[in-house]
Amino acid sequence: MVKLNFIRWLLVVGLSCALLTGCSVNPDGGKTLRVATEPAFPPFEFQIGGKLQGFSYDLMNAIATAANFKVNFQSIPFDGIIPAVQAKTVDAAISSITITEERAKTVAFSRPYFKAGLAIAVRSNNQDITSFESLKDKKLAVQIGTTGAEKAKSVPGVQIRSFDSAPLALQELLNGNVDAVINDAPVTLYAINTGNLKGIKVIQQLLTEEYYGIATAQNSPNLTLINDGLDKVLKNGEYSQIYKKWFNAEPPSLPAKSQFENQTSGSKANIFNSLGVIWRSFPTLLQGALVTLQLTILSVVLGLVAGSLIGILRLSQIKPVRWLARAYVDFFRGTPLLVQIFMIYFGIPAIAQQIGFTFNFNPLVAGVLALSLNSAAYIAEIVRAGIQSIELGQTEAAQSLGLSSVETMRHVIFPQAFRRMIPPLGNEFISLLKDTSLVAVIGFEELFRKGQLIVAENYRAFEIYAAVAVVYLCLTLLSSQAFSKLEVWMNPVRRLGK
Repeated sequence: MVKLNFIRWLLVVGLSCALLTGCSVNPDGGKTLRVATEPAFPPFEFQIGGKLQGFSYDLMNAIATAANFKVNFQSIPFDGIIPAVQAKTVDAAISSITITEERAKTVAFSRPYFKAGLAIAVRSNNQDITSFESLKDKKLAVQIGTTGAEKAKSVPGVQIRSFDSAPLALQELLNGNVDAVINDAPVTLYAINTGNLKGIKVIQQLLTEEYYGIATAQNSPNLTLINDGLDKVLKNGEYSQIYKKWFNAEPPSLPAKSQFENQTSGSKANIFNSLGVIWRSFPTLLQGALVTLQLTILSVVLGLVAGSLIGILRLSQIKPVRWLARAYVDFFRGTPLLVQIFMIYFGIPAIAQQIGFTFNFNPLVAGVLALSLNSAAYIAEIVRAGIQSIELGQTEAAQSLGLSSVETMRHVIFPQAFRRMIPPLGNEFISLLKDTSLVAVIGFEELFRKGQLIVAENYRAFEIYAAVAVVYLCLTLLSSQAFSKLEVWMNPVRRLGK
């Protein structure tokens, strides 16, 4: 009984201490905001040695200290940041997001924290482009979902290539695949001044006057907390110190609030509105689906030819030949397809320029080449396994009839093996069809990239990506049915049974 009373006393004392401690702590003291960012936009957001650095991070940390909260930065691709804020997957976003009227209808922005504008960058030896007007009928690279991408659309006759990040767009310019890049002026100038971009110049700065803001969800209670912290940082001089650290200049004056404050979309989300968004997007998505099919068919045909040869070489009696075929298969199966696409499209032209000659890839050629080389490695193993599945007696019978090794493979072994290869080849075709989405990283506008471009305009991520998924599903189901029919047609026993 005494022991039981003692335990009760400990519980009462412990609960009382917890309540007293909770009452003495600032309710915002332990609050942590998940803040989205894309660390590929120096000097605002970038990484060195795995550590986040840049103007935006320094400013956000200062705001957090001033407003008494903590920050947990989360890396998200730029075109996915606003959808993430809308969905409240994150609490806020600071990623050099320009405050625009359209964006202000979907998210709520803090007061402006940086004055910026767009600049035109060209190669140093380019004398044709001297102003925005001279961009007519030129090829431009932009970062998807940015104001630079919107500005580029106003150029007559322009061909636009969209990339996931500003460095990729600038690399496209360096490789000579486009004539110019429209990008935020501070980012381009920083890259040039630090020596990271050689052979590029800015021919016109500040095409527009823009302001960056910190994005939060509509009616988010975090917006007031962030604005309070930003006000304190601007007043106590800490903002000026951070600005001088990164730009070596005095900061310009900033407006106290955004000109697009308290914007609303004007329409409530409902099933009919969502269906309307999907219906309007389908023509564009179907265009992308045709490009996806083109990529897949070209790649699988070339991959089948190359893979068949490599698969046969894997069975060669000559050891060096067998080892080389094995090395090819191991390399392309053991490295990500995305890395292979980057190596071919961006890496090879960069190496060529270092050697001393100009060389670049057409995006279609680069995409087909990467997909074909990767697919050939998998098809080679399918072919090797298919050939080895044929009984040894078939070879012996063919040789007894006087057929050579090549004739035996062509007329006896391979036709039987090919029928057994059809199911795994069908799987490879479907996998390749879905893998074409990775070619979007080099600006190729297939099905997935078309969806990204639509989301960058209307910020209806769920509806558009659901529509993209449905189109992919239809393509894979049709492909699966086609290979099933081919399997029946190639099998004489089952065909006669029909």
